[in-house]
Amino acid sequence: MLGSTHGTLTTDFRARVEACGESPRTAVHSSAAPSADDAVAVDVSGRPLHADVPDLDRFFRPESVAVIGASDAEGRPNTGITRQLIAWAERVGARIHPVHPTRPTVFGLTCHASVADLPEQVDLAVLLVADPLPVIEELAETKVKFAVAFASGFAETGDAGAAAQARLGAAVRRSGLRLLGPNTNLNAFEEFRDDLDGPAIALITQSGHQGRPVYTLQELGIRLSHWAPTGNEADLETADFISYFAEQPEVGAIACYVEGLKDGRSFLLAADRAARNGVPVVAVKVGRTETGARMAASHTGKLTGADTVVDAAMRQFGVIRVDGLDELQDTAALLARARKPQADGVVVYSISGGTGAHFSDLATEAGLTLPTLSEAKQQELHQWIPEYLNVANPVDNGGHPVGDWRGRKIIDAILADPSVGVLICPITGPFPPMSDKLAQDLVDAAEASDKLVCVIWGSPVGTEEAYRTTLLGSSRVATFRTFGNCITAVRAYLGHHRFTSGYRSPFEDAPRTPSPSYRKAQALMRPGQQLSEHAAKQLLRAYGIRVPREQLVTSAAAAVRAAGLVGYPVVMKASGPQLGHKTELGLVKIGLTSASQIRDAYRELTDIARYENVPLDGILVCQMVERGVEMVVGVTQDDLFGPTVTVGLGGVLVEVLHDAAVRVPPFGEDQARAMLTELRGHALLEGVRGAPPADVDALVEVVLRIQRMALELGDELSELDINPLMVLPRGQGAVALDALAICR
Repeated sequence: MLGSTHGTLTTDFRARVEACGESPRTAVHSSAAPSADDAVAVDVSGRPLHADVPDLDRFFRPESVAVIGASDAEGRPNTGITRQLIAWAERVGARIHPVHPTRPTVFGLTCHASVADLPEQVDLAVLLVADPLPVIEELAETKVKFAVAFASGFAETGDAGAAAQARLGAAVRRSGLRLLGPNTNLNAFEEFRDDLDGPAIALITQSGHQGRPVYTLQELGIRLSHWAPTGNEADLETADFISYFAEQPEVGAIACYVEGLKDGRSFLLAADRAARNGVPVVAVKVGRTETGARMAASHTGKLTGADTVVDAAMRQFGVIRVDGLDELQDTAALLARARKPQADGVVVYSISGGTGAHFSDLATEAGLTLPTLSEAKQQELHQWIPEYLNVANPVDNGGHPVGDWRGRKIIDAILADPSVGVLICPITGPFPPMSDKLAQDLVDAAEASDKLVCVIWGSPVGTEEAYRTTLLGSSRVATFRTFGNCITAVRAYLGHHRFTSGYRSPFEDAPRTPSPSYRKAQALMRPGQQLSEHAAKQLLRAYGIRVPREQLVTSAAAAVRAAGLVGYPVVMKASGPQLGHKTELGLVKIGLTSASQIRDAYRELTDIARYENVPLDGILVCQMVERGVEMVVGVTQDDLFGPTVTVGLGGVLVEVLHDAAVRVPPFGEDQARAMLTELRGHALLEGVRGAPPADVDALVEVVLRIQRMALELGDELSELDINPLMVLPRGQGAVALDALAICR
């Protein structure tokens, strides 16, 4: 007995077990509280700077397991699950304790009537009941470490289910245990092959069936170490498992199928931990389209988030996003097993000039670097390859040598080139004995080299000896079935190692305390209101962002005096807290050069405002800034990630081209510059048609200052839009010509 305070199995629980027909599907909480050390590591807005890593050792390798609602009755759904759990417990060396109110034994094991009757404290409780909430409350007293709830009918079903899941999550938090589920499955208790060597893939899925392609990689000799089917994530979530797997020495890559993120910040902290440890994270994230997002929400009850933000956030923290399950398995397998590249150069080696040219086009278009081999290297290759064949890259051998040692010599010579980090050989179809000898030479060369050798086996049959035995039997050759998957995986492989080489966590430099700018800005905030342009520009000034010389006036005479101080020509604009797009209402006048024009413009602007019933706080008389590149820089609040920073082409182009890049704070100067290079219109900043190059340094500085504002004001600032930010010629700075700010 665990203690007399636990009592016997309650009547309610007995009724639930019996009434539900022992149907296995259950419910869940949020992330564990940070440790004492991490509790103080927060940014200026109070958000954590380090991922909390749950100790999941006893979840995956428990010493004792309780199966609540266990059964051995034929025809009962719980019977098959109980049988599988008993087999799993035997494999991992765990003692298993069935719990059922009316059964003395289950599959020959002593069955306990209640949680309180368990003979020892258990590491893991598996809940095969329809309503896990009361059981969680009973387990709280037993100090159980982990529980799994299979029950469905929670957030995936709508508002009522979401409310039930919230109650379950609250109970789990009070209990101190960690919960997997609800709406999860048995994938965590699958049988993994223990005869495979090398780094393993750890798998995380919100929909268990979507992990099957990765799980079956074991049949191709690729090791799998863990499978976490997170379900509705009422407590344990994808981020928890990424953080845990990133610390496991046997894990070479983490593969994820994600329908929705529970908490964007937790996900980024976990991705940051993986990046610091050099562990690649490869993810399929559904919800790119409106239809996909709607289906994802109906399946797991998650927010899918604005996909552009999700995509940018993943890239920012090194998560490799792929589109299909085939890409997930191929990319994760390569990243788990391949050694660190010695160079970024890719050489294509083929027995057909057409195949080499075709693959090279696709690889180059995808951004891979195909260096031209040196004249000396080409001369070396021509010792074994006829002079009339091209060996500059791609290397066309005209037919791999079969009867002697020359084929291996060719491959070794290519791999010896210091500019080459990857050799890719597309074999479009079996052509024995040539393809057999080619495959063997590639395997032998790969075994003797630290460089990556990839083969695309194009045969649709896949039963050939060269493929099934030679290529798949090698732990050093990465074998693919399609050109596209090979290119995706190799690009991810090279990109991952570039990203993690010298990686520094952006959270290390996140501001911990408010700046003097924040105190100035707070005085300008008006909760629940949109600021006028004049007030929004004062907000920018508080953070050191340059705005035009301007004055706010309330009379025509004052406008004339202001124009003299600002300097002709001037721009006049209506300024008020409810004004958004002023140009459409005719509330902007540009290029004014005389006092009479100023008086006429003042009268016209105030007349339009009265007619449109728009309240004004005055008329702005502004310095006119003409020469530069119009950009937009802004802050928005994302449901998953909080404040995000956007930069793009400004003026009217922002609405026409939608050419923008997004980042989630915190980020450094390197990411701010990377945002600019992602823009399709980046060339405008470099100077086109005789225009001078723009002051990119000043633009980057504005982006970083806006990021600081976003971090410090947090959710006090609902939205900020600087459009246009005029980026002047190099060395002359950038000026915020207009601004809109909405306070929360």
